[in-house]
Amino acid sequence: MRTIDDLQVTGHRVLVRSDLNVPLDHSGSAPRITDDGRVRASLPTIRALLERNAKVVVCSHLGRPKGAPEAKYSLAPVAERLSELLGVPVAFAGDGGADIAGDRARQVVGGLAEGQVALLENLRFHPGETSKDAADRAAFADELSALAEFYVGDAFGAVHRAHASVAEVPKRLPHAVGQLVLAELEVLRALTSEPARPYAVVLGGSKVSDKLGVIRALLPRVDSLLVGGGMCFTFLAALGHPVGASLLESEMIDTCKSLLAEAGDRLVLPTDVVVAEKFAADAAHRVVAADAIPDGWLGLDIGPEATAVFAGVAGGAATIFWNGPMGVFEFPAFAAGTRGVAEAVAAGSGFSVVGGGDSAAAVRTLGIPETSFTHISTGGGASLEYLEGKTLPGLAALDV
Repeated sequence: MRTIDDLQVTGHRVLVRSDLNVPLDHSGSAPRITDDGRVRASLPTIRALLERNAKVVVCSHLGRPKGAPEAKYSLAPVAERLSELLGVPVAFAGDGGADIAGDRARQVVGGLAEGQVALLENLRFHPGETSKDAADRAAFADELSALAEFYVGDAFGAVHRAHASVAEVPKRLPHAVGQLVLAELEVLRALTSEPARPYAVVLGGSKVSDKLGVIRALLPRVDSLLVGGGMCFTFLAALGHPVGASLLESEMIDTCKSLLAEAGDRLVLPTDVVVAEKFAADAAHRVVAADAIPDGWLGLDIGPEATAVFAGVAGGAATIFWNGPMGVFEFPAFAAGTRGVAEAVAAGSGFSVVGGGDSAAAVRTLGIPETSFTHISTGGGASLEYLEGKTLPGLAALDV
């Protein structure tokens, strides 16, 4: 892939596809960013272009608007935070509408001087960004491409999506890969080539079906694969254990039986869980053996015994990849499993990778220093698909 160093960007307009999809709190008088990790991760590429006196046009999605403007998903607060972090003004080219690359954008971008930066409005306000119709995506890509002379792909969290700004614009402009994407790929290649052993993977999250591909891809490579989160209950059901009202994918039970038979003792399940009467922060709860979940109760975290086992494996691994919380960490009563795993990974001396998404959010929510980990990914879904060996459209578009 070409890098920024391969482009002669001085004095030219460069469209940078970043991932500024941050969580927003709308409870106050103005939206507030609750985790600016992705904004901070985008800075090295933007700064590198500004230092080369490019005219930088940043674009991103935020949330899941349905192809039309929704005020709560405006990137206006992100423009403010990006300006604070860069220490320079960021011209916001949005007006809250769906004309993302229209008159307003052309006016703002046309007014940029060398070393200045603008941010477009949420790409997903335009139906062409995520349309399943190739012609619609191509038409929107034409509009975006007309704003710039070069393209830099730096939205790792979106490279597994065949969206207009990710996979179509690079076909229309001289392009390069951004520094964030390069850093992510370096880490993922380390996990897939010759990882130091023992190599442990900790997977959480809600559904086995969401992680099935990566489980199948990683099982032959790892020394231990530890399963927590809501997905563990389908595995427990596959062992014949009652799971009460816990999250269960009954159609995946036979698949889980096959995985357990294939993996042997390399696939580790919790031996105890924290169960609750209902899904609520203040629900009555208790610790039970993993094979003794009462009827009507639902598992919301791995138990203290399981946490100790998981933490021991994770902390002692030479290579550790963690993706997905162990429980409903947003509720303090059900955060101990996730905290225990996170602290063990952080305290270990191995090559440690946190696989983005909810895992990265948990690290920040629990107040664990990000510098304690070798790498925290900005793209959970993209990381998993890369580890599965899938072709990622955003990377394929840059690899030409």
